[in-house]
Parts: sequence; structure tokens; C-alpha cells
Amino acid sequence: MEPATPNSKESKRVEDLISLLPVLAVAGVVIFSLAGAAVKVVQEYERGVIFRLGRLVGAKGPGLFFIIPFIDRMVKIDLRTVTLDIPSQEAITRDNVTVRVNAVCYFRVVDPEAAVVRVENYLLATLQIAQTTMRSVLGQSELDELLSKREEINARLQQIIDEQTEPWGIKVSVVEVKDVELPQEMKRAMARQAEAERDKRAKVIHAEGEFLAAQQLSEAANIISSAPSALQLRYLQTLADISSEQTRTIIFPLPMDLISAFVGGRAGDSGAAAVKPVITPKTSPPADPPDQAGPSGPAAAD
Repeated sequence: MEPATPNSKESKRVEDLISLLPVLAVAGVVIFSLAGAAVKVVQEYERGVIFRLGRLVGAKGPGLFFIIPFIDRMVKIDLRTVTLDIPSQEAITRDNVTVRVNAVCYFRVVDPEAAVVRVENYLLATLQIAQTTMRSVLGQSELDELLSKREEINARLQQIIDEQTEPWGIKVSVVEVKDVELPQEMKRAMARQAEAERDKRAKVIHAEGEFLAAQQLSEAANIISSAPSALQLRYLQTLADISSEQTRTIIFPLPMDLISAFVGGRAGDSGAAAVKPVITPKTSPPADPPDQAGPSGPAAAD
């Protein structure tokens, strides 16, 4: 029997290693998979909620941490603010007007453990509670409040939705009503109402102006009545203003006070000559006719 040579020993070792390569490959794959399952990396804006054999362990992160493969399970929760678009909802206001309103809701997860354990899908749940709350609040408000008191309605929506989602670890920061769609008939009615309101305001302002002008004119009349020469000066100033205009015909009212002296003087002079005394002649009463004398007269005596 020949002794084993060094070359034969080395070849046998190589053959053994080659036969172990599949096993080593499988072991390496298993090790790498276990290492990948055990090592977890969570971003700064995320948290990893750990469950061990179905029991809640807690939230970990951010950064690198390890879990037990096939025993622990991790659920990632995003802590950033979520912009939730609430689709258009048709509602009937308290004054029986049908409107369609859409809104936007901003919220974020403040308790990742509650967001995983207490609700199945916090995004869907928040969307549904926002839709129902918006319809309820719109049904309790009138159309004028919906159009003019938008901030109060937004605050009421935010408060109600935040109270409903607080047990889920959700914090609702802002709820804003974006658009209110009205029927065409209601738009025309509102346009007529706005036009009537503007007409009323115009008439009131015009009446106030007339009232103030009347007050000023009354005060001016009182001042002029206390100084009659002021009226003459005003007429002369008006005449000077009219003469500066390039017009062909000027109609200027002449106050009677300016010519009262002349009219009064002429009336005094011509009155004495014009008025003459009328003298009527004095006549005696007519005598009775002779044929009207009675039988008891002088003729009867004869």
C-alpha cells in the first residue's frame, strides 16, 4: 500500500471544500437574511412600532436598532403633517339651500402607538370623520354664515374633528373650507339682492347729502339775513363768475332789493299825480209823482 502524498491530501481537502460550498452558500444567505431582518433603520420623521409575538413593545427610532427576526414585527408610522383633501360634499343648510362644499384638512400623528393599535387605518378613518362632520356643521349653519363667517365654521370643524381623532393619536391642526358651490338660481337671487342693497345705500347717501346741504344753506341764509349787504356781494361775485364764461346768452336773476329804492321813489312821486279825489255831486231826493198822492192830500181837500 502506497503512502499518501502531500498532493493527494491537498486535493482531498479541495474536494471537501467544494462539496461544502452549497452548504456555506445556504448558510450565508440565511445569515444575511437574518441580519437584514434584525437590523432596522428608521428616518427622522418616522417611528417604528414593535410587536413581539403579538404584544406591543413600543415605538423606536429614529436611527438604527435591532429586533428579533421572526419574533418581532415592526410597523412604520410617518409623523409628518398629512394634507387630506376632503372631496365635495352636498349638504342642505339650515335655511334649506343646497350647496356643495369641499375642504382640506391638515393633521399629523402625535402618538404612533395609538395610531397603530386603536384604529385600523388612521388615514381612512380621519377622512370619513371629516366628511361626516362637515355635512353636520353645514346643516346647522345658514347660507349667510357659510359665506361671511368662514373662520368660525373652520374653527368649529377643526375642534370637532380633533376631538373625534384624539383617541387615535391624531392631532388636527387646520381645517379650511376651500370652495362653496351654489345653484344658478341662488346666484341670480344673490346678485339681485346685492344690487338692491347698493341702490338702497346710494339713495341713503344721496339723502344724507341733501340733508347736510340743506343745513348748510339754512345757516348761510341766516348769516345773509343778518347782513343784507352780503347778498349783494354774493350776487356781484356770481355776476363776475358768469362774465368770465364764453357764453352768448346769460340769464342773471336781479334781486328786487337792489331796485326797491328806485321803485319806491317813483311810486311816491307818481302816486300823488295819479290818484285824484273823486267828487260826487250832492242831489236832492226825487219828489213823489202827482198821480201817486192819496185822497187825503191837499187836492182832496179842494
